[in-house]
Amino acid sequence: MREDGDSWDVTESVGMTAVGVAAMRAAETARPDALFQDPYAEKLVAAVGSGWAKLMSGEVTVDDADQARMYGMASFMTARTVYFDEYFAATSAAGIRQVVILAAGLDARAYRLEWPSGTVVYELDQPKVLAFKAAALADDEPAADLREIAVDLREDWPKALRDKGFDPVNPTAWLAEGLLRYLPADAQDRLLADIDALSAPGSRVAINTWSGVRAENSELRAAREEMLAKAGLTIDVENLWYDEDDRTPPVAWFAAHGWQVETTDSRTLLAAHGREVPDIADTELLRHTLMTATRP
Repeated sequence: MREDGDSWDVTESVGMTAVGVAAMRAAETARPDALFQDPYAEKLVAAVGSGWAKLMSGEVTVDDADQARMYGMASFMTARTVYFDEYFAATSAAGIRQVVILAAGLDARAYRLEWPSGTVVYELDQPKVLAFKAAALADDEPAADLREIAVDLREDWPKALRDKGFDPVNPTAWLAEGLLRYLPADAQDRLLADIDALSAPGSRVAINTWSGVRAENSELRAAREEMLAKAGLTIDVENLWYDEDDRTPPVAWFAAHGWQVETTDSRTLLAAHGREVPDIADTELLRHTLMTATRP
């Protein structure tokens, strides 16, 4: 269960979910028809070791029916990665050279994407998470000016960001990937308000949102728990989320604050890239929304 002020590394709590996402990125990268390439995902998961390496290698499996259900979650992660990769390509093309990745986890975009000269990428996350990633990728060179900021997003992260050279006068490309459900509703609203306050005209923010935090398909949850158990891993994902009825949908929040909002869903995005998914994955795919907001 979550507590106020809790912290973690990549082997516990919210940190474990970052490893799971990296394992799914590694699995997609290994496909002959991969929709993106993340050569650092496998390296990061291997550095964690333990059961995560078994999952990544395919050593741990479930039966065909449960595998189909798990495919929905993996497909969403693929769609999410593609969407945000393309988002950064668009912000770079628009001339934005200031990038902020909130709750960066094991995101390796600072290393694997093509950044124009002069781009500064700020990564914010828990101290232990950033320290692990820096050690695992110590032999690799970022493709941009990477500035890591060890801070809890429930604290005064805007000051920490400015102290590292962030300039609110310049437009910014913000990313909050897989983040908001791990924040209490009031912390989410403060985060969005801080983004708004720090964003010059022309800034953009990309977020994935969801509907029904507790409405996850019970069969999907059982399949995930079975697969994790076979790898010797135990994590109750739902108890890491905050479930509050008064949470403001980010799409509505940004629209109300004068941002121009565009949205899509995972199935539509995957179809546009030629990736077919089984109908059984629809429950998982269609409960997520991918959004980009632009400050005029």
